[in-house]
Amino acid sequence: MTTLIDNAGNTTGRPAARRTLPGPDGLVWTVLRLHRTALWVWTAYVAITAGLLLWLWGPGASAAQKAFDVFGYSGAQDNAFQGSAPVILIGGSFDSLFYEPSSLIGIASCAIAVFAAGPLIARELELGTARLAWTQSVSPARWLAAKLAVPAVFVGVGTGLIVVLYRLVWNAHNHLLVAGIGPRSFYFSIGPATVATALFGLAVGVLAALVLRRTLPALVVAGVVQLLAGALRGNNWPFQHSPFSRLQPELPVHSKAITSSGAKVSDPDCYLSQKCLDRHDITGFTRTYLHSPDYWPRQLAETGILLALTALAVVGAFLVLRRYQARTHQPKKETAA
Repeated sequence: MTTLIDNAGNTTGRPAARRTLPGPDGLVWTVLRLHRTALWVWTAYVAITAGLLLWLWGPGASAAQKAFDVFGYSGAQDNAFQGSAPVILIGGSFDSLFYEPSSLIGIASCAIAVFAAGPLIARELELGTARLAWTQSVSPARWLAAKLAVPAVFVGVGTGLIVVLYRLVWNAHNHLLVAGIGPRSFYFSIGPATVATALFGLAVGVLAALVLRRTLPALVVAGVVQLLAGALRGNNWPFQHSPFSRLQPELPVHSKAITSSGAKVSDPDCYLSQKCLDRHDITGFTRTYLHSPDYWPRQLAETGILLALTALAVVGAFLVLRRYQARTHQPKKETAA
């Protein structure tokens, strides 16, 4: 036993108090430690996606911006078609690379649901480690709360950071994108509802794992539900197009050409002809997608619906866990001799 010496030189039999640094409690630390591989994968995903967005915000848009400065939207189109890349590749056009983080967000959303259904919950139920934790003075409700809260913090912060950076890139360089369904789909897809979708995937995965209690079935169900949730979002809202046509209107865009005197005139549609631009005295261009009044109503509606479904899934998970716990602790009936 460690003894203490007071100022007078006398010793005492009290043990020395250990100085501990502030940090997560035991249950939170256990969740972080147990799923550290998934945490590193998530951190890498956020870092790579954020890095790509920062690159698009800065040097990644330089080539397209130069083409736009000379020939306007025609130059941006030419740059997009010449450097189109079907996969993530630093060297593709700005237009092709702009939508890659959106694809990563969709993949990550499904991965969150699959992780929550499998490694986070179902595997521990199958292996019995969850029941072991419940015998170590950790109640099932507290165990599930930690399993939900810890990933939710990382998912919310990481996805929120990506959404903020994505909107910055959009606001700075949307004039370089080729018009069509792509800008409209992106515009209505990225926002607070994107964060709510990721949290919904987490809750659905946990609920599926507790209901099915088998890793593979829970993985399949959670992944399918999250895929359907993603398919119903963004540009696929039913009131965004005519019931008699699947064609959807493009986002309105404001486009002007600038003369040497600074006056803004209509684009003369010279395409890539410098002689035509010189003849019309065009020295620059402006172009930007106009804000849609439907954006925030749709985002708030989507966010509210998704958060409500997330809350229902969380409540359902706790109710299923309570029923499961009661069934596992039900005493067996004694057989008559």
